Order: sequence, then C-alpha cells, then structure tokens
Amino acid sequence: MSRWIGSWLSAPAADPGSGYRGERLGLPADGVSSAAGFGRRLAALTVDWLLGYLIAAVFSGFDTIGRPGFSWTVLGVWFLITAVPVALFGASPGKVALGLRVASLDSAAVIGVPRALLRTALIALVVPPLIRDADGRGWHDRATRSIVVRTR
Repeated sequence: MSRWIGSWLSAPAADPGSGYRGERLGLPADGVSSAAGFGRRLAALTVDWLLGYLIAAVFSGFDTIGRPGFSWTVLGVWFLITAVPVALFGASPGKVALGLRVASLDSAAVIGVPRALLRTALIALVVPPLIRDADGRGWHDRATRSIVVRTR
C-alpha cells in the first residue's frame, strides 16, 4: 500500500529545462492531443459548475438559491453532468466548449464509468486537482490513469 501512495506523492520534480507537459507520456508539445494547461482546465470546470448551478436552479426553483442544501443540489447536478458525459464520450459540456477531452492512458476510447465516477468524486474534493505532477496531471488523473488533452 505504501508503494501505491508513494507513486502519487513521488512525482518527478518539474524542471523547466526537462521538456514539456506530456512528453513522458508520448504526447505532442502543442496542438491537438497535447496536454491541456491548468487555466483551460479550470475554465472548463467553471463552465460545468455554472451549468450545474443553472440546471439546479431551474429544477428546484430560483427561490431556493442561497437556502441551506441548495449547494448540495448543485454538487449533485454537477456530478451527473460531469461524470456521465466523461464516462460515455470523454468530455463534459465545459470541456467540449473549451476544446478538451479526458483521454485514457491505456489506449481505450473513453475512461469508462468506474474511472469517471472516481475522477469526478476526487475533483469534488478540490485538493486532488491542485496537486499536479510534471505532466500537469492531478491526483484525480493519476488515480484514474487519465490525462486531459486538447481537441483543437
């Protein structure tokens, strides 16, 4: 078990002269299929969260905004609109809008339901996406053997 945790924590140091994000994984330096940057990924997450907020407000009523428990409704909606499309198509609505997709490192077309659920749950915890390795992958990507790449 310590080896499993150690594989998360012992990422190589990010040396500016050592190459580019995704080089160790065989990805191109830029363009289609290159590793997505943090800013673009954060923007996609923001789009997904705002969409979840809007859908939750529409279904539970705009008068429920700000009431206790509404944030849990938003989280639940966000979880669904993120995990299901990533499992089936490889991208959430925010990722599609920003030209991103979640790619599997094991050459599968999509990461599938169990890995998408785990990945989304770890994103909901906030900290795993913030701790990144030299390839720009957070703990949520490392745990699910995935990486977010550009589609355009």
